[in-house]
Amino acid sequence: MKAELKQNLWLVVCALAMSAGALRSSAAQVTATVGVDSLIKDVDVRRILSTLAADSMEGRKAGSRGGARAAAFVAAEMKSIGLVPVDSNGYFQPVPALGSNVIGVLPGADSVLRDQIVVIAAHYDHLGIGAPVEGDSIYNGADDDASGVTAVLEIARALRGGPPPRRTLIFIATTGEEEGIKGTQWLVAHPLFPLSKMVAEMEVEMIGRPDPKAGGPGKGWMTGYDRSTMGAMLNAAGVPIVADPYPQMRFFERSDNIIFAMMGIPAHTLSSFDPRNDYHVVSDDVSKIDFPHVTGVIRAGAMAARLLADGPVPTWNAGGRPVAH
Repeated sequence: MKAELKQNLWLVVCALAMSAGALRSSAAQVTATVGVDSLIKDVDVRRILSTLAADSMEGRKAGSRGGARAAAFVAAEMKSIGLVPVDSNGYFQPVPALGSNVIGVLPGADSVLRDQIVVIAAHYDHLGIGAPVEGDSIYNGADDDASGVTAVLEIARALRGGPPPRRTLIFIATTGEEEGIKGTQWLVAHPLFPLSKMVAEMEVEMIGRPDPKAGGPGKGWMTGYDRSTMGAMLNAAGVPIVADPYPQMRFFERSDNIIFAMMGIPAHTLSSFDPRNDYHVVSDDVSKIDFPHVTGVIRAGAMAARLLADGPVPTWNAGGRPVAH
């Protein structure tokens, strides 16, 4: 598809969504007074995470039958929340040999800032089915990264239910992270929205259990916290997200955010992963998830997303922007 046609499609999507938003203005004014505690409910968090990490999803391996089921479920949730499909393929961006990225749009309402884009993302794929370990062969990936996808959907629900954001938000569930971040690489190489308009990205990965170094239940940490002004913005606003306590593990460079960061876009990952917890093992299942904690971190993530949507644009601090090796 030619670049000009893609740009025109993007403008049509935004125009249609703005019209739809106007129709719900009275309801939005009522909901705008309700905080994220009421909009992000534990029951929804449990339902979404438990569905994504169920045995029926077969570990959500990219390109697999279970991965396709997960993508369809995420798209249905985006539709029910009221997000707008990104283009004529609906909520799906096909990725060769891997199933699809799933993308929904919440258009900005500010006449000046609505052309600017904030991305909130997580990867929905995991490792699929492997050799049995004590009779269990399904790598459910409840923490990695059903928890992150749940956050993306619930943050979308919270911002959709509150006052219209000033900037446009794009919510993405990517495929192929476990295959080498291939879904995000494809997205960047074949963009469905103007990457030049993107001002910030927040990835969410592995928030299923508390990390004492982040402050315990309901608290998260962010990779590359001091690389850009995003960390200081969160701190000044009282958002309960602190600096990554494991800089030696280079988590900033180990999730999809790095693809955007290498393009010059301030992009960080929200997490609460304690390296002592289950990682890439069959025991990463729903029984290990601390749901009150997850709900708390998602609420913090929604506060961060609202700040990125309506507040100042984050910029790189001196020496913070990553460079290609």
